[in-house]
Formats: sequence, C-alpha cells, structure tokens
Amino acid sequence: MKFEHLIEINDLTNPLNDFITREQLWRGLVMRAESPKLFVPYLDECNITERTEARMTRTLRYGDLVINDQVNFVHLEHIHYDVAAQNDIPQSSLRMTIEEPVPEAFFVRFAYDDGHSEAEDAANEMYNEYRRSAYQDSDIDTIRIIREMAEAGRLNALPS
Repeated sequence: MKFEHLIEINDLTNPLNDFITREQLWRGLVMRAESPKLFVPYLDECNITERTEARMTRTLRYGDLVINDQVNFVHLEHIHYDVAAQNDIPQSSLRMTIEEPVPEAFFVRFAYDDGHSEAEDAANEMYNEYRRSAYQDSDIDTIRIIREMAEAGRLNALPS
C-alpha cells in the first residue's frame, strides 16, 4: 500500500493561529523519532542503538512485538523511517517531508509504503482503508502534539 497525505501547519489566512517556524516543526518531527513514546502511547519501549547527525537505528517494543528500524534525517527537510523485513514483519517505510509552497505556509507530507505490489494492495483494499485511516489519525495526533510543544516553548532553540 502506498499512501500519502498532507497536514497543514500554518494557515496564513487565519491571523489568530499560532505560527510554527520550520525549526520548531523540524525539532518536533525529530523528537517524534527520538522519543516516540511521547507520540505513541501504546509503545512500551524505544532504545536508540546507534546515532549520528544523519541517522539512527532503534529497537521498538510493543508488548511481545519487537521492531528494528532505521531513521534518516535530511536537516530541516525530511525524516525517513525504514523498517527492513524481519520475522513476520514485511519491509515498510514512512517519509515525513516539510513542504513550504509559499513562505511560512508549512505542510507536512506523510508518505507510507508497505512494499506490497498493486495486486496485493487490491486484494487487501478493505484492510488498507482501515490502515490509511489509522495512519492519518496518528499523523494528526503527531502534529497536535508538536503544536502543543511549540506553544509551551519546548521546541525553541537552546541558548548557545
């Protein structure tokens, strides 16, 4: 299943909205990778096993289910989550891209790919509808949490 959608971050037509900077949005998306339990309440544990400026590897535990993934960062542009096939889990990926069609009008594009063929997607269409809905709800929650963190000042730059 290949699925993508956009979430608007700054609505330039509503001057009453709190605006988030690209840096705040980026810090929030990075925080989702580094501290996923803040965003995924049913996640039991996350261990970062390796970290560089451009990527990290993690082990995530949901009860008895353990998933190893790699997260790649392109600073202020996108974060790419890649899950290699492991045990009963097929290969999959998620890319979160910051888009800015006009200055300060930020969107985040969430693009999912579970690696299945078009034939497999057609056979699983009913199940995939539920998955798309769950992904979209989770992504809306991610942006809501990032907004709350930004409003609380938790995504501001650290003093040098």
